[in-house]
Amino acid sequence: MGKIDVLFLIDDDEDDQHVFAEALSEVDGSVDLLTASNGLEALEILKSASSKLPDLIFLDLNMPKMNGKQFLQEIKSSSDLSDIPVVIYSTSSAKTDKDETLQLGASDFIVKPVSYGALCDTLHSVIHS
Repeated sequence: MGKIDVLFLIDDDEDDQHVFAEALSEVDGSVDLLTASNGLEALEILKSASSKLPDLIFLDLNMPKMNGKQFLQEIKSSSDLSDIPVVIYSTSSAKTDKDETLQLGASDFIVKPVSYGALCDTLHSVIHS
């Protein structure tokens, strides 16, 4: 995947955002983390000239305003954003969610790990692959 300098987490759960940020800084402190609480907020951040485009997006599915699938469709149809790899990061382990999001252009589907250690392992394998 190449070097990851900026990772973008889109998740409406503030606790999940906090734990993710801690795990990321433990795994690789040089990676900058952007966060958004829903797809609409994420699109605004991505389209603002002030933010550097992320090298990778972790995307939750169940969010208010614009859910993960809607955001994924939106980003994959945008010429300047479609090349950013998107990893679905959800509590859902439903095969239909996985199949549908991969069809929409997600590069991977990860069920949210239940422990902090497992999250660190997941981030390490994704960032250093």
